[in-house]
Amino acid sequence: MTLSRRSFVAGVAAASLAGPGALAATESADPTPHPSKGLLGEGPPSDRFDPWLEIDQSALVTNAGIVSHLTGGRPILAVIKNNAYGLGLTQVAHILEPLESIAGFAVVKAAAALALREAGVRKPVLLMGLFSDEDGPELVARDIHLSLSTDDSASRAARAAERAGKQAAAHVYLDTGMSRMGIPYHRALPVLEAAAALPIRIDGTFMGFTEEPEFDREQLRRFTDLAAEARRRGASLGALHAASSNGVFHLPEAHLDMVRPGIALFGAYPSDWEAERAMAELVPAVRLRARVVRVQRLRAGDTVSYGRRYEASEPTWIATIPVGHADGYTSKAVNGAQILIGDRLYPVIGSVSASHTIIEVGSERTLDIGDVATLVGPDDPAIHPNALAATTSTSVYDVLMHLNSGLPRFLV
Repeated sequence: MTLSRRSFVAGVAAASLAGPGALAATESADPTPHPSKGLLGEGPPSDRFDPWLEIDQSALVTNAGIVSHLTGGRPILAVIKNNAYGLGLTQVAHILEPLESIAGFAVVKAAAALALREAGVRKPVLLMGLFSDEDGPELVARDIHLSLSTDDSASRAARAAERAGKQAAAHVYLDTGMSRMGIPYHRALPVLEAAAALPIRIDGTFMGFTEEPEFDREQLRRFTDLAAEARRRGASLGALHAASSNGVFHLPEAHLDMVRPGIALFGAYPSDWEAERAMAELVPAVRLRARVVRVQRLRAGDTVSYGRRYEASEPTWIATIPVGHADGYTSKAVNGAQILIGDRLYPVIGSVSASHTIIEVGSERTLDIGDVATLVGPDDPAIHPNALAATTSTSVYDVLMHLNSGLPRFLV
């Protein structure tokens, strides 16, 4: 059954920081806007030609509520790594933090964790990446939750706590078959027992899935069996969390005590997006936009851009948009992508250069310099992030995460 924005407004269960049993009030899909630091206002200047991003606050709130609904109101540890999937780290955190369903945030770099605290974010922040001895004391002092992902992480965390003069909080990171990060599950028990003897508060234990359906279930079995044995031996594990956005949709048994979605919060689907869309109608929370800077009529035989891959067979209008692959718009867009201007879609032609994209307008001039072009966003199915990824045979994660961090971001 599709969960639409309208049905969501009726209410979704939200979870508080108190843990998986402490479900709280509902959230609206159309809330009173929350203050958000780090954004440049409520829309770009009317004469701006350089590209920009628009961050849709109501879409972020809606998506958080949908994830909460899909997971039975479990607390959400919002993964905002890699500049919040391109939307802006601190901007997104300030929008999501007031929601009761958001238990905290997760990042993979120490600098990002500290940037959240510098920006005034108060909810728990989990650093999922490895931390150095140099960074450890400051991370502990700023109440950043550390990941215990190596055999010596617990002792490193204890040293950092001693130097910071306060107790360290941590989550244990277990490797159940992803072989990317974490303590291998088959030899993790002694590490868990050793950590229990140190002055470290264990607030959670987590893992990551390969997203291969059958093996995911084996990974989950390894994780829960190990957790059960560790608890039998008296180890404190805190909240168990395993499900990323893919697990939110496809592995409900992995929702456990808390869920850890990323891309779904931003309105894109993690894998089988048509099937996932039938389960819940997420709302893309970002638009990549610019204004038309050139409109020109080609003669028959004229060609376009590097490699002369497009040749006009008859007199044809074209237009130039000042967005290119340096801004994060995929160079593969010439393989069938379209751009929305007004209520019409125009195909990308030629080649996408670093700073410009050219579109075919047609035999009649139907647009002007200054018209707003939307390359990615929720306004037409053809420019949905997942549709652009499918059209260009790329990853939806690349569509979002490659958005240039230097682009200005406006709250809408």
